[in-house]
Amino acid sequence: MSKKLVVVLSAAVLMAACGNNGETKATENKDTAAAAPAAAPATSANSDKALELIAGSDCTTCHRMQKESSGATIGPAYSDVAAKYAPAADTTIDRLVKKVISGGSGVWGTVPMTPHPAMKADDVRTIVTYIMTLKK
Repeated sequence: MSKKLVVVLSAAVLMAACGNNGETKATENKDTAAAAPAAAPATSANSDKALELIAGSDCTTCHRMQKESSGATIGPAYSDVAAKYAPAADTTIDRLVKKVISGGSGVWGTVPMTPHPAMKADDVRTIVTYIMTLKK
């Protein structure tokens, strides 16, 4: 019985750690009602912006750039995401942006990805577009 309690408590702690509690890093004001632009090709400026957005979010609580040899992460490595969803068509990017914002489970295992409703779609698009460039 105590083993089940530990598993349940661990899952609760992980879910709380992956949540951003509605906080996001301050970014430029953009018209969120406007349609999101098509994915831009990866450039140094896009990469820098994506890395800045990742660092200012809670993404690295569960994800890493590359798979760790210890396998000690909750979510998939970004390089694994890029490999699974490449080639990255605009429809794939759109679907992944929605997935990051709304959360979900079942694709990478049983641990759900916490929703990130406070993140701006344009910022998530920048992150996802960058991640798609990491295919090995």
